[in-house]
Amino acid sequence: MKITNTDIEGLLIIEPQIFNDDRGYFYESYNKAKFTDAGIAVDFVQDNQSFSRKGAVRALHGQANPYAQGKLVRVINGRVLDVAVDIRKTSPTYGQHFSIELSGENKKMFWIPAGFLHGFSVLEDNTIFNYKVNNYYDKNSEIGVIWNDPTLNIDWRLAPGEARLSPKDELLSSFKDLKSPF
Repeated sequence: MKITNTDIEGLLIIEPQIFNDDRGYFYESYNKAKFTDAGIAVDFVQDNQSFSRKGAVRALHGQANPYAQGKLVRVINGRVLDVAVDIRKTSPTYGQHFSIELSGENKKMFWIPAGFLHGFSVLEDNTIFNYKVNNYYDKNSEIGVIWNDPTLNIDWRLAPGEARLSPKDELLSSFKDLKSPF
């Protein structure tokens, strides 16, 4: 398993070692000891999965303390552009984002600690997205920013008019209005 730092402190790319043969493949998607050695010393309490069509945007979400979540995300089938936005007020990269393509083919995983907003755009039909979190969902702790905020200027790799959002996500406020709890 190869674990790589990104340009934003705390965000990690995890590339498992894939063992292929004529039957298919095998890989270790989680190993507590290896993750702990890489600085991901958390107890995961919940797994979540979504199925999406091309153009779906599920973004940009987070939770405030005491329900803040770290997320270990991956794609089982299909492709997404996964995005994390740093909302740690004292961070030198506050307001910056990092994006990575995750797919069932590349099998990369992405660790997003608490202190970030998270979202993804679906680049292929029939995409199955899976993530582990280290804290439970709490509706009253939800925070978020509108996906197409001009301050963040995220290229979601979607054609104009292609984005499909939930009614809730369409109502999220701007980044400049975010009162970050971190």
